[in-house]
Amino acid sequence: MHTDTGVVRAADDTEERWFYGGGVHRWLVRAAETDNAFFLHEERLEAGKATPLHTHPADETMFVLEGAIRMHIAGEEHRVEAGGVAVARRGVPHAFKVVTDGTRLLCMHTPGTCEHFYLLASEPLAGVETVVDFDRVMAAARETGGMHPVGPPPFTD
Repeated sequence: MHTDTGVVRAADDTEERWFYGGGVHRWLVRAAETDNAFFLHEERLEAGKATPLHTHPADETMFVLEGAIRMHIAGEEHRVEAGGVAVARRGVPHAFKVVTDGTRLLCMHTPGTCEHFYLLASEPLAGVETVVDFDRVMAAARETGGMHPVGPPPFTD
């Protein structure tokens, strides 16, 4: 349910999308539902997925629900395990690499300005071929400005 007073949504009432950078996103709260205050989604990821070094025009908060990631922020690398959190401030170069299979992240962009990027860089999960397509991710980034790549993944292993 979404009204002017809030959002309440059951787990089976969320949209699952294949993100062409790798992984399944479950969209929990859309930016329009918060007057663009934030966009919230869950990510299910497999070990080895790594993002390029990039920035966003919004703060990105990642809470690790299960598994672990290596988070690179402004030149420093940190291991973040279940129960841990990482915040990359808007405009700060960052990247992450998934350490364990079945990693789940709760990801929030504040404000919700990056939602359009994720929309164009993904497809509804039902019936889509789940292949990584960085050309599509980069095209969405160019079109929306929701993600700005600044370099390759900074991880050496």
